[in-house]
Amino acid sequence: MKLRNVLIVVNDIEKSKKYYHDLFGLDMLLDNDGNMILTEGLVLQDKKIWQDFIGQDITYKHNSCELYFEEKDIEGFVEKLEKLYPETVYVNKLMTHSWGQRVVRFYDLDGNLIEVGTPM
Repeated sequence: MKLRNVLIVVNDIEKSKKYYHDLFGLDMLLDNDGNMILTEGLVLQDKKIWQDFIGQDITYKHNSCELYFEEKDIEGFVEKLEKLYPETVYVNKLMTHSWGQRVVRFYDLDGNLIEVGTPM
């Protein structure tokens, strides 16, 4: 058995597709009308479809998981994030952990938690 994808729920799949392309270079591999697979195994699921499937409301900003990306040019990434998406809500601005890794944590357009850090 192997893990194939990670699915996140989004309000506007087209806006989210653009967001993940703009910031992380992810491209669409498959669009199944509300269920979109991007490169690197990220799946965007339309909120209404997911709610109908699980029969429950969606809770954003639950902070129990995050999408983690690594970027060598972390300062360049933060500049791009602030330029393209100035309304970004941060958990923490660029910081350095005690072990030397630099990271920034923020929410995507729908409140999904993202961490971008320098490679370990």
